[in-house]
Amino acid sequence: MHKTVTASTNSTTGLLSTKNSERYLALDVLRGLTIALMVIVNNPGSWGNIYAPFKHAAWHGFTITDLVFPSFLFVVGNAMSFSMRKFETQPESSFLKKVFTRTALIFLIGLFLNLFPFVTREPEGQLVLKDFTALRIMGVLQRIALCYCIASLVVHYLRYKGALASSVVALLVYWAIMYFFGDVADPYSLEGNAALKFDSMLLPEQNLYKGFGIPFDPEGLLSTLPATVNVIAGYVAGMFIQKNGNNMGTVSKLNVAGAVLVAIAFVWDLYFPINKPIWTSSYVLHTVGLSLIILGTLIFTIEVMGFVKWTYFFQAFGRNPLFIFALATLLIKTLNFVQVNGISLQKWLYENLFLTWTEGKTASLLFAITYMLVMWLVGFWMDKKRIYVKV
Repeated sequence: MHKTVTASTNSTTGLLSTKNSERYLALDVLRGLTIALMVIVNNPGSWGNIYAPFKHAAWHGFTITDLVFPSFLFVVGNAMSFSMRKFETQPESSFLKKVFTRTALIFLIGLFLNLFPFVTREPEGQLVLKDFTALRIMGVLQRIALCYCIASLVVHYLRYKGALASSVVALLVYWAIMYFFGDVADPYSLEGNAALKFDSMLLPEQNLYKGFGIPFDPEGLLSTLPATVNVIAGYVAGMFIQKNGNNMGTVSKLNVAGAVLVAIAFVWDLYFPINKPIWTSSYVLHTVGLSLIILGTLIFTIEVMGFVKWTYFFQAFGRNPLFIFALATLLIKTLNFVQVNGISLQKWLYENLFLTWTEGKTASLLFAITYMLVMWLVGFWMDKKRIYVKV
């Protein structure tokens, strides 16, 4: 069922030409699809057995998995195009309180997930309290929080055209920073990029991600600047759709715009490689372009053609996205912490429920899909009970 919201004409931006603006079902589906893929790629049965499309590119390059996080940021911006309107008639203090409170809550939830389960298991089996001073500061939710905050301020104070202009400037400035402050030999390498240098100046090494073999955070502070553009792009797309409606003209323009951005990204890739860990400007254009094409395709399928029966599966995810993401993280950490016969419960389940009848990458993927379906059941139950956790 479509959700309808009422909006008055915005005399400042001139973007809403009608009194009624429909919150399109395609947004809920895109958000749910993104969460479903997030759960799948984050929870394989074995990290040593993953099909190539479900792996991130090692450094430069792109896989479908590299589209998941920026797509979620894009959807955050889409949702902002509806939620920001209510602040037009409210005091400035209400807007700032809401934005900063929500930013702090999401950031703190991210820190909580990084700390959980608060203890580690020593080789001898005893439990030891984690060293909180070595807590990883950044992470997925922390980046979402900061991008949401910056994007909210930009679109509120600079409006539609200002947000577009600032996004172009941000991508170009980020390119300049990465080029001029990175190593001369290879400014976009793991060891020589400016994002690593910037984050290392502000965050101690023990508080950075170690998954690349050195202290380097792919959700670091400097690379949050271009990541914010993904949110602003989602906002701009949402406003465009509200102004033009769910029709073939809108679908065509979204797909053309997406194709143009992807083409520009491929050209830019020759000079500033498409790279998720340092969130390059070419990566932003590439992911925004693909998000526009996917959104246009969903609007065509759902809104124009009227094929909606299949959408509820993703709506169940999309109505509690942050809660389901956090729950999926907490549960898999718990399964990895609890032990059965000397191995983690996650590994025991994987070996006894999946490796007994299939093997390798197939078994690993089936575990991930099963885990995603368990999360869907939670989302389904919450939706039927009309429980919606808002931050």
